[in-house]
Amino acid sequence: MQTVRKPQALGADDVAFFEANGYLRLRGVFDASEVADLSEELDEVISRFAWTDKGWSGPWREKYLSPEENAKSKLTALHEMELHSPAWARAVLNRRLAASVADLIGPEVEFHHMTLHAKGPEFGTPFPMHQDNPFYEHSDGRYLDAIVHVDAATEENGCLKFLAGSHRLGPLQHVKEGSPHLPPDEYPMERAVSCPADAGDVVLFSIYTVHGSSLNRTPRWRRVVRIGYRNPENLQVAGQAMGRPGVMVHGLRPKLAGVTIDPYGPMKVNR
Repeated sequence: MQTVRKPQALGADDVAFFEANGYLRLRGVFDASEVADLSEELDEVISRFAWTDKGWSGPWREKYLSPEENAKSKLTALHEMELHSPAWARAVLNRRLAASVADLIGPEVEFHHMTLHAKGPEFGTPFPMHQDNPFYEHSDGRYLDAIVHVDAATEENGCLKFLAGSHRLGPLQHVKEGSPHLPPDEYPMERAVSCPADAGDVVLFSIYTVHGSSLNRTPRWRRVVRIGYRNPENLQVAGQAMGRPGVMVHGLRPKLAGVTIDPYGPMKVNR
């Protein structure tokens, strides 16, 4: 994966860790006051616009969940909170976050999308092991997901778990029955490394890094928001937010042959 020669936010050890493992925890990106604003506005946006259902479907649920858990597990989700909340619009442009992403996939960085994944108390649904590439497929690996933690994430409430180094495998074939996921027998969650995080932390990982999370078994919510960032040279192939240009958060957009940015319509790519 391409990296910037002179990191602006990350140290050499951070860059080396990411390149070896495919993920990186950034501590304290958002301070307590910012987290309070994010949390308050997120709760209000959830009450107005979010939906709650069983979460991802597919045969993996029988491997991960007991019959009772399968029947009761829930996920609350919402796309594009930046359209509803100034606190979350500001979060997209956080300077330390944008510079950290630029150190790994830049120097130019474009915002792609934002999605809430909130695991409710006691039966907050798990996520099977998977890559994010099938959901918003891109031409190469210069795409990072930034998981903003509004609440602390622990083993008990379903923190992220990563198959370290799996980003080097490139895009993998996923089971397409139900929501895209990797075969549980070939990619057991027991092999994954847990990545607990505090409120205000951000966990970065590659679009190719295999990851998942367990059931929230606590009496409290576990709310995280995924912000997707890409190098603008990394053109989308399919999936969520296809054809939609995003705000540049670091550097200036390069002029690409065959790519037209239409402020009144979708991005046009002439291949």
